[in-house]
Amino acid sequence: MNTATAKEFLRKHDVRLVLAQFVDIHGAAKAKAVPVEHLDMVLGDGAGFAGFALWGFGMGPHGPDYMAVGDLDTLSLIPWMPGYARIVCNGVVRGKPYPYCSRVALKNQLDKLAARGLTLFTGIEPEFMLLSRNSEGRLGPCDATDQLDKPCYDYKGLSRAGGFLDKMVTSLRAVGIDVYQIDHEDANGQFEINFTYADALKSADNFTFVKMAASEIAREHGMIATFMPKPFSNRTGSGAHFHLSIGNANTKNLFFDAGDKQGLSLSPMAYYFLGGVLEHARALTAVCAPTVNSYKRLVVGRSLSGATWAPAYVAYGDNNRTACVRIPGGRLEFRLPDSGCNPYLVTAALLAAGMDGVDRKLDPGKPNNSNLYEYSTAQLAAEGIRVLPQNLLEAVTEFEKDEILCGALGADLSKEFIDLKRMEWTEYARHVSDWETSRYLEFF
Repeated sequence: MNTATAKEFLRKHDVRLVLAQFVDIHGAAKAKAVPVEHLDMVLGDGAGFAGFALWGFGMGPHGPDYMAVGDLDTLSLIPWMPGYARIVCNGVVRGKPYPYCSRVALKNQLDKLAARGLTLFTGIEPEFMLLSRNSEGRLGPCDATDQLDKPCYDYKGLSRAGGFLDKMVTSLRAVGIDVYQIDHEDANGQFEINFTYADALKSADNFTFVKMAASEIAREHGMIATFMPKPFSNRTGSGAHFHLSIGNANTKNLFFDAGDKQGLSLSPMAYYFLGGVLEHARALTAVCAPTVNSYKRLVVGRSLSGATWAPAYVAYGDNNRTACVRIPGGRLEFRLPDSGCNPYLVTAALLAAGMDGVDRKLDPGKPNNSNLYEYSTAQLAAEGIRVLPQNLLEAVTEFEKDEILCGALGADLSKEFIDLKRMEWTEYARHVSDWETSRYLEFF
């Protein structure tokens, strides 16, 4: 799409305002509304922001403006906001791509891959919950009847959220995000919307748009859509599984090999990439599970339904959902990320980890198709299966030691991420919770 075509598109659809949109270091959508008459500004110098007002942009109040420069290929309508369109932006400061911008970091990694004649394809499966508050202000499923112990795939739960889901799907499909299935997940009020895979940059843009859509369409229906990893202690958390494959100009999927002797339809390149992902899995956890709350999802143990469905172990298997990598056949499903992740950071880190494996020809070992939830500590040790970090501080420490991942995000962005996450952990550690008060107030 060129500028003239874009302006005609906006005129034809009676668009009056364009959201110049990007994400902060947490993956939260940020934007300015720009009248269509000033689209050239967004495409040129960009829409200006005070960088100090944003999380993770490495600026003080005396710093230069952060300029959000629109990527014309991402221009689309916002169906739930008539008269508005959205354009995804890259960060520019003083005329140069800004290293603290998550999308710029991902583009840098993808450019390196493109120089090798390769393209990364991802499919992201976001889970989220539809909640509401009762008269006492307590959160619960928006449908008060959604109370089954094992609610996964429940028809009634799906049906009673039908109005929201219909508008959500209609809105996404209207802008070319091809939703192909929706289901009620394993927690009460929890849903998953699957949309078709694409090149990695587009998938990250689409995931951000899905979160934007869910939050506002839910609000219209009197609900709260949350991508918080683990809102309820006794229920499963919300994941965002990443499906990964690499292609080139002649072959759509270089990870596929029908002759794989292990029966997983994986090529040698795919196994090496997998080896890199497993090698760096503990460090990857920091960007894939980036909040204090994330580790309530990754806990070793069970939920009310019988399983957490979240990986706690550095392993892979055929159709093994207890390992952090599942092999659906000819691609990798990385199950570690949660729905609170920044998809640009996750993708950049995953790509760097995987290509490190390709370059070093790392062997991932044999697949494990056992129920790892039932393994004892001794069994895990005997088979050399590592446990993923069990809190944010542990994960950030692993990330900080990983030169490949820190290099992929860039020295500036990595340091900013580490500093912010250590601050988050410190604030959490100092917080006095209701559990502590209840347990210790008159204990001694």
